[in-house]
Amino acid sequence: MIEVSTVQVLVVQDHTLLGTAIARILDSEPDITVVGIARTGADAAVIAARERASVVLMDFHLPDMSGPAAVAAIRAVLPDVPVVFHTAEESDAALLDAIDVGAKAFLTKSATPDQIVEAVRRASKGEVLMPVSLYTKAIARHRTSLSAQREPKRVAEPFTGRELEILNLLANGLGTAAMSHRLGIAANTIEWHVSHVIDKLGVHSKLQAVITAARMGLIKLGTQ
Repeated sequence: MIEVSTVQVLVVQDHTLLGTAIARILDSEPDITVVGIARTGADAAVIAARERASVVLMDFHLPDMSGPAAVAAIRAVLPDVPVVFHTAEESDAALLDAIDVGAKAFLTKSATPDQIVEAVRRASKGEVLMPVSLYTKAIARHRTSLSAQREPKRVAEPFTGRELEILNLLANGLGTAAMSHRLGIAANTIEWHVSHVIDKLGVHSKLQAVITAARMGLIKLGTQ
């Protein structure tokens, strides 16, 4: 008999009843197993390491630390674990913080059980569920406050003109195929440039690349 691998989910939620309810929803799926429920960031890091969670479903506010801080603690023991935020916090600042720590999705408490299950499944495959239009609008609305609060990162190696062009297209929501058509170059060349951009910025995804580049003033949002 072939053993089917399941998605090992850690639920991090400080409201016990809600955490239990979410765990039951996920556990009822044949391809998902809840390996633990944590109320604090500290507990989450311990359970994640012990159970080798493959996805973390994370609240944004915890008793001992913020959700993003808890993600950092978990990533110290599981560097590549995908994170899905599920929270009542709907502010742009929270969305930006979620993107900043490389979250795969940002769900509000109004999300349906089916949406939570889908987000967990897709996150386990490395998919990102946050549309570009959502975070570019958030960055645009908060650009002034962000620049005042955070010191821009410096890039050791300068960007080429093509890399900056691709960064701007990413920020405006174009995918690989659309950029290939726009620039008249092969799709694999686009991906090669994107990987160089991500490496130079020291981030882990296209989402984080756009966020970081915007904070550094390298790209202009909302213009194609």
